Amino acid sequence: MRVRLTAVLLVGALALAACGREVGQDTADGDPDDGQTAAEGGEEVSCDVDETDGDLLLYNWSEYMDPDLLTAFADEHGVAATEDTFTSNEALLAQIRAGGADYDVIIPSDYMVAIMIEEGLLLPLDADALPNTDNVSGDFMSPPYDPDLTYSRPYQWGTTGLGVNTDATGPDPEATWGWLFDEQMREGLRISMLDDPREGMGAALYYLGYDPNTTDESELQEAADLVANNDQIVTFTSDQFTELLIGGETDIGQGFSGNFLDNFEEDNYVYLIPEEGATIWTDNMAILNTTSSPCTAHTFINFILDAENGAQLTNWTWYASPNEAATEFLDEEVRENPSIYPDESVRENLYFLENTGEAERLYTDLFTRAQG
Repeated sequence: MRVRLTAVLLVGALALAACGREVGQDTADGDPDDGQTAAEGGEEVSCDVDETDGDLLLYNWSEYMDPDLLTAFADEHGVAATEDTFTSNEALLAQIRAGGADYDVIIPSDYMVAIMIEEGLLLPLDADALPNTDNVSGDFMSPPYDPDLTYSRPYQWGTTGLGVNTDATGPDPEATWGWLFDEQMREGLRISMLDDPREGMGAALYYLGYDPNTTDESELQEAADLVANNDQIVTFTSDQFTELLIGGETDIGQGFSGNFLDNFEEDNYVYLIPEEGATIWTDNMAILNTTSSPCTAHTFINFILDAENGAQLTNWTWYASPNEAATEFLDEEVRENPSIYPDESVRENLYFLENTGEAERLYTDLFTRAQG
């Protein structure tokens, strides 16, 4: 997920314009049930390893791709490689449902992969064209949202927690969602929360001791009320939470591990994984069934799954790599950081967000109303 504070680089934009593709903008708020009828499913394709059949248009989280890697792919394979961005899974889904640009590879999170499989939006992958899948850790080879990796390959993983300015909270702050929802703890603090229904509601659900994937309307309403009644929240943002924190405009922000960790340069900033429970997520590479360059898309996924390329990506994003072969190439400060690679005692209390079916709309509606 995710956002860095450096400038975005669009590689090959002129070449993209020349080939007639339209680069879209992230304008959708992501109502899961709005938009056009989903496609019925993509036909299987067969590609040779490193085969290309056109240019690449990547739809990714903001600043979640090392621009040097995208340039290297374009140069190595003689294609234009361009990146467009979104800020939430719901915005991604809404954009795809609405049509728009002819994206090839997209980067949905775990539960969104399940939704997009269910709606027939993804192309089944040709495993023979992806030999670097062998580099992936066994922990990521049979995920619950795509058990046989029929439609996806893992890209990066991380956690959702709290970035904290200890000048405001005091030293050694407790790892708890109470910083958002306990009236005494949050008194006088300026807070930002993610502009994301599942993550925002999830934080409240963890604090209340509920399942972050609950479909119980009363539990969801209770979580929404916690958000709605918090007058210390100054903004909801999925792409400025770190900038606001280190810029002194907020004291605490809900956000994604790598973004906080990569940008914390002063000792008074810490990243907390709350003890009540927190979200662990895997972002994935998938190919839309409407792609006009299915083999180029496969070649790009295989390129990212290369050990050294996977390490370069993680060294740039500060998010954990699912690529076991990449470990030896990781910078030591990344590889040995327990906030990037939590130990087992922490991981036992981390949870994946899952597809909640018809309740997805309820999450969105309640959270939108809670935001005011």
